[in-house]
Amino acid sequence: MRFVRFGPRGEEKPGVIDDDGQLRDLSAQVADLSGEVLARLTRLDVRAAPVVADSPRLGVPVAGVGKIVCVGMNYSDHARENGMQPPREPILFLKATTALCGPTDPIIRPLGSEMLDWEVELGAVISRRTRYVDEAQALDHVAGYVAINDLSDRSYQLERAGQWTKGKSADSFAPVGPWLVPPRDAGDPQDLALRLWVNGVLRQDGSSARMIFPVARLVSYASQFMTLEPGDILATGTPKGVGMGQRPPVYLVPGDVVELEVEGLGRQRQVVEDEPAA
Repeated sequence: MRFVRFGPRGEEKPGVIDDDGQLRDLSAQVADLSGEVLARLTRLDVRAAPVVADSPRLGVPVAGVGKIVCVGMNYSDHARENGMQPPREPILFLKATTALCGPTDPIIRPLGSEMLDWEVELGAVISRRTRYVDEAQALDHVAGYVAINDLSDRSYQLERAGQWTKGKSADSFAPVGPWLVPPRDAGDPQDLALRLWVNGVLRQDGSSARMIFPVARLVSYASQFMTLEPGDILATGTPKGVGMGQRPPVYLVPGDVVELEVEGLGRQRQVVEDEPAA
């Protein structure tokens, strides 16, 4: 099953893509894909949900996201391309929830931004309140997996007093989706291909097998420092091939088209636009 939220921005309804590829409306069964619903996704009666005739916009496939917890330098090849040693512990930072957008919504380059970069990532969505969970039980707290583009402005991230969050949190800097796929349907989270193209050129071609810290470790680790709530998203890092790692560096400009996919989790497509002048 592949869960989605569809409709105009701010008015999305819960839905599911069935085994025949049909979009079905779940709004008669659940108010939204959020809260306690996330712990019982696979028990919903998909066949009883009516088919949606048209092809509406897809939004972020989970609602009620309280926080986006991101992991830096979690792929060995990405650490090497940045000339860094693999970290001894996971590097955590937060991304503002106002950065959330749908998988085909435009990327908005902020005012003054000249180093806009891409990062395809596997995201884990939390299903229930999680605190001090052991690594062995951590994946039992995952509702499903999503694809994320963890966009960044590298100058804001690295040259503005070293605060990663300020370079990661502009509006549109967290496209998520198109699908939320439950663990039983997503496969092994440590054996998924991740790819990203810019203007048709393959820039990232990696595998979650190259994570330094696996998803279970990351969920457990983050829960030692903060309570994870249903709907929170854990972005687990990116493989090599980001713009900053190109020689010379390559950054996104208006008109560029970014496409990405995480194996089994669907494909995104975004066009870069400039923030309108005030």
